[in-house]
This record gives sequence, C-alpha cells and structure tokens, in this order.
Amino acid sequence: MSERPPRRGFAARPADPEHWIKAADAPPRDADPASFTARLTIDVTPELRGRIKIAAFRRGITVADMLRDLLAREFPLNPEGDPS
Repeated sequence: MSERPPRRGFAARPADPEHWIKAADAPPRDADPASFTARLTIDVTPELRGRIKIAAFRRGITVADMLRDLLAREFPLNPEGDPS
C-alpha cells in the first residue's frame, strides 16, 4: 500500500502576523469587493446574547446589521483610509 502524506492541521499559525492581518484587506480577485465579508466569532454569555437579540428586534434590524453598525462607529476609517 502507498503511504499517506502527513496530515496538516486545520490552520497553521502565520509566520508574519502583520502580513496575515493585512492580507484580508485585499478583495478577492474574481468577486465584487463590496461582497467580500469575513466572519467574526466572539464568546458572550447567554444573558448578553439575549439582550443583544432583544435590542436588535426592538430596532427592527438583524443582530448582524446592528453589530456591523456598532463596529463601524467604534472603528471608523481615518482620512488615509486605514483604521485608526
């Protein structure tokens, strides 16, 4: 039987974190840059999650839209186009 190549982990730690972070700023080559998104996962308590969902419901928007607006307000672009 032929031998299997060694399995790699799901994700490797980047050698240069600054390059790795900046790489996400480049839009995909074959897609509209406006459609480029990245998933952000955070851990919150069930109580906080409930409060966030209720606040979004009362505002008539989705949790994702509410949190995108909040993050955009907290981390605006500076005049050079880079996050502050």
